[in-house]
Amino acid sequence: MTPSQLKLPFITYGTTRLGDTSIPMQARVKLALAAMQKGIYFHTSSSYGEAIDVLAQAFKADPVHVPKLIIKIFGNSVEEMRGNVLKYIRLLGVPCIEVAQLCPGGDVWDQLAQGGACYQAFKQMQAEGLVRHFVLEAFPWTSAKAHEALKAGHLDGAVEALIFYFNPLQRFASNELWDLARAKGTPWIALRTVGGGDLYQLRDIPGAAWKPYLQERAAQVAPLFEKSGAKTWPEFCVRFAASFSGVLGTVGSSSKLERLEALLAAAEGRQPLPQGIIDELLALQRGWSEKVDVPSEPWSM
Repeated sequence: MTPSQLKLPFITYGTTRLGDTSIPMQARVKLALAAMQKGIYFHTSSSYGEAIDVLAQAFKADPVHVPKLIIKIFGNSVEEMRGNVLKYIRLLGVPCIEVAQLCPGGDVWDQLAQGGACYQAFKQMQAEGLVRHFVLEAFPWTSAKAHEALKAGHLDGAVEALIFYFNPLQRFASNELWDLARAKGTPWIALRTVGGGDLYQLRDIPGAAWKPYLQERAAQVAPLFEKSGAKTWPEFCVRFAASFSGVLGTVGSSSKLERLEALLAAAEGRQPLPQGIIDELLALQRGWSEKVDVPSEPWSM
């Protein structure tokens, strides 16, 4: 893959919780405004409830601190994807999308895998100044297509990195895609920094884990956390991401400013985890991917 020109702050603020209608709108706008003061990128999507509406209000209130954005771009055709790019630019009042996270549907996946016309469409959007960088989303159930595209070299010159769930409890690139990306030196953005919550809450509190598999994995990872030397779960997770030269940055979401600040604090002077801990985590993730992730139904995890 062509070397990536994409440079990110190590921590990006994920705006999932800004869309949560159980939290008063005013409180969510206030949180967005406070996060904007941190000078970091934001990651957002129309799939996050009211997040786009909240951001639009915050950006209008403080145009000086509008962050650069990573935005999920859905579409069953390149025309639909282009339309969504234009929609976000209009709704958010931004000059362009810094990073478009490609979330393809329909025949776009086949075009990506086979080197089709979608690549020319992406380059045209860049030429027009609508998008600066493209990254390709991967899940266990889409990894085969991403692997095909990466192996054939089709991503070169158009898509600069992969983006997938990557934390101590989840590695949502299949083993084949993971091995190929690391062999080729393909960079990636790590989604879901802390894996969905506090490690011990996920392990010990019924219902804290979104799915049972996360509770099971928390129990397996807890002994590694305890012998790692990390003082907190956010520190452990940030150091996990920092242990891989291919990680451009990690995206963490929270409804509380202090949790974002904890991630930012952990990122300052970050050091990799001990190699033995990383080796044990990678072995766990390889087994999880083969036995659980890849065989799963789409969107069941």
